[in-house]
Amino acid sequence: MSAADLPIEQKLGLAAWAALAALQLVWHGWLLPAQSVSVALVLAITLIPLLLPLAALRKPRRALLWVGILALFYFCHGVAEAWSAPAERALAIIEIVLTLLLIATLGAGVRRPRR
Repeated sequence: MSAADLPIEQKLGLAAWAALAALQLVWHGWLLPAQSVSVALVLAITLIPLLLPLAALRKPRRALLWVGILALFYFCHGVAEAWSAPAERALAIIEIVLTLLLIATLGAGVRRPRR
């Protein structure tokens, strides 16, 4: 199945997934790198979990399910950072929006049985 054959909600989910990974790279690697911990360690902690579902990318629905479960961690991280770190609030809100979009695409992709 090519990307053109995917339903719109799966395309949006894949775009949100890619944007979430890019946000982690930009946020922790470039804009606001950690001062007390190595940047490589922070990027490993934030990026590797988002890259693991690539193993299931041949089945986009399964890959999005894995990322949707992982998105709960990123949602919690975004809420905590938005609440506690004013300098990072805008990036945290972007993270929250991307995770909500990702989770919403999972819900929209569920097919309900007909009665």
